[in-house]
Amino acid sequence: MSQRDVIIACDFDSKETTLAFLDKFTDCKPFVKIGMELYYAAGPEIVKEIKARGHKIFLDLKLHDIPNTVKKSMAVLSRMDVDMCNLHAAGTIEMMKAALEGLTREDGTRPLLIAVTQLTSTSEERMQKDLLINASINDTIVHYARNAKEAGLDGVVCSPLEAGMVKEACGQEFVTVTPGVRFADGEVGDQVRVTTPARAKEIGTDFIVVGRPITKADDPVAAYKRCMAEFAE
Repeated sequence: MSQRDVIIACDFDSKETTLAFLDKFTDCKPFVKIGMELYYAAGPEIVKEIKARGHKIFLDLKLHDIPNTVKKSMAVLSRMDVDMCNLHAAGTIEMMKAALEGLTREDGTRPLLIAVTQLTSTSEERMQKDLLINASINDTIVHYARNAKEAGLDGVVCSPLEAGMVKEACGQEFVTVTPGVRFADGEVGDQVRVTTPARAKEIGTDFIVVGRPITKADDPVAAYKRCMAEFAE
């Protein structure tokens, strides 16, 4: 899988809306993210259909449970031929190791597996007040990233603001997937830790996940191509 790519967050509530959106892309096959909203609405069949159309898929279900349950769930997801999936790093190293074991097929192949550090909607104040994590948000994210690497995962989800420090702590080959990306002239929405595609490129992140700036744009294809020009080219 080539690194530095734009992943479109297809956060839609139906199969029909999703496929109508993807039909707009007649001359390219963007990497897409299928999150909880779409997966719960349309089920595993939407994954198969989008994959059959030629798209790479990041299945964003953020598993977080006891190790045995996550292991068995990852074994199911592994059969869906997605390119990337994830879990919460807060589930512990043991859970992440179990997930990796479940995700790995008999022939040794598997999708990329990444761990969510802290959601981009979480500020340091909220993390400390609501979650009772007294370390700084930067230290927490780097610690979770190191745990993910120790467990054998390929990388983490973090905001683009933390991608550089994760690379420094875990190595340049450790993948960073970063939501919280907005155009300089766009709305921030409910994200807290955000930056632009161009700045994310400078920081050195591998994949940016972009939702509303593309999906809600008057011309989604043009917005996607703008993202690609600013980040991936």
